[in-house]
Amino acid sequence: MQHPVKPKAVISGGSRGIGKALAIRLAAAGFDVAIYSRSMEKLEALKATILEAYPQTDVFIKSCDAADKAAVQDFAHALKDYWPQVDVLVNNAGIFTPDNVLDAEEGVFEAMVHTNLHSAYYLTRALIDRMPREGQAYIFNICSIASLQAYPAGSLYTITKHALLGFSRSLRQELKGQIRVSNVMPGATYTDSWAGADLPEERFMKAEDVAEAIYQAYALSSRTVVEDIVLRPLEGDI
Repeated sequence: MQHPVKPKAVISGGSRGIGKALAIRLAAAGFDVAIYSRSMEKLEALKATILEAYPQTDVFIKSCDAADKAAVQDFAHALKDYWPQVDVLVNNAGIFTPDNVLDAEEGVFEAMVHTNLHSAYYLTRALIDRMPREGQAYIFNICSIASLQAYPAGSLYTITKHALLGFSRSLRQELKGQIRVSNVMPGATYTDSWAGADLPEERFMKAEDVAEAIYQAYALSSRTVVEDIVLRPLEGDI
């Protein structure tokens, strides 16, 4: 008896935080998942976690620096030999440093642009021909509340996330009627990025809640797309 083909999801920067929570959520929903991040150790730990809970999941992992164009394209090429089709693409890779426009060290801005923006551009272009049309496939671009407003000591991050939102909205226009595209703009979410912050965990959103919102958008019929997903902590921005 032939088994149905499971849907395939690709998540960049998926070894921790929102990406990790989403990989686990999609595996629970019956997806196979492909994940890249810089840390192979964290990827292997996540793969073990997924397979322990969902042993039928096909988990493809590869170490990749999102800031390196060639590395991102190599990940996509390796995946092409492994999976002929991609049903969900999540451009999640990103970094944050508390820098301002006028006093950031040389090279910080370029590194953030490469990681937060260029990685999504190159990965999307490399995988788009393998994504089904007619609303069956979905692209989620993990932007930020910083895509909507500027914050003190977060200027460079804000610039890149504004640009990522522009990329995502442009992609939505180009792919109307073909592939669903959502701009995901979470506020402060409790991840490693906030480690050491002098705030209680309860002040932040849960990464699992962001992952659930993304999955529920995907689960709608192919006739409907949630263009903007904006989530904030109950007590507001941090």
